[in-house]
Amino acid sequence: MSPSAHHHTHDMGKTFAEEPCYKTSILCVFEAVSPYMWSYMGIAFALGISVIGAAWGIFLTGSSIVGGGIKAPRISSKNLVSIIFCEAVAIYGVIMAIIMANKIEGSLIFEVTPNLESWQAQTMVAGWCMFCVGLSVGFSNLFCGVCVGVSGSGCALADAQRPEMFVKMLIVEIFGSALGLFGVIVGIIQANGATFPKHLA
Repeated sequence: MSPSAHHHTHDMGKTFAEEPCYKTSILCVFEAVSPYMWSYMGIAFALGISVIGAAWGIFLTGSSIVGGGIKAPRISSKNLVSIIFCEAVAIYGVIMAIIMANKIEGSLIFEVTPNLESWQAQTMVAGWCMFCVGLSVGFSNLFCGVCVGVSGSGCALADAQRPEMFVKMLIVEIFGSALGLFGVIVGIIQANGATFPKHLA
């Protein structure tokens, strides 16, 4: 092999060696995403999916209350408690979004270096933790909202036919509404494990 060819091969090997790791490793792709990006995505999921759940529940319950209220106007006022339960789901999402946003501390422009310092590793773990908090709270509230909406819809229609069914169905709604609260409680515990070190130097 001529010296020029050997030199060219050496340069190619050097080029391959210097390729960024995200071209060869999926894990490195996730590491390359800023932990602050993960955190704000978690906040968006916690709030956005919770609001979707609340809106879905209000849509299901509200249509039944309006429809049943045509023949039985008395159900329109007391069945509004179902709407309140659905709205509480969105409030859970707002509360968690505020808690999560207050956890985020500023730092310099975050870059992943080959040898991570402790503050870098801690920030990355905090970012992933906040993202998972958003998923936990968001999906808990989504299914909670649908549960309360469907049971509230049934409560309104049952109340229109048999008024004594209202209290029994209300108990079902209360238990359904507790599902979102479970997600919020676990989300708060998860969020306590996320610490963003304030690294400004």
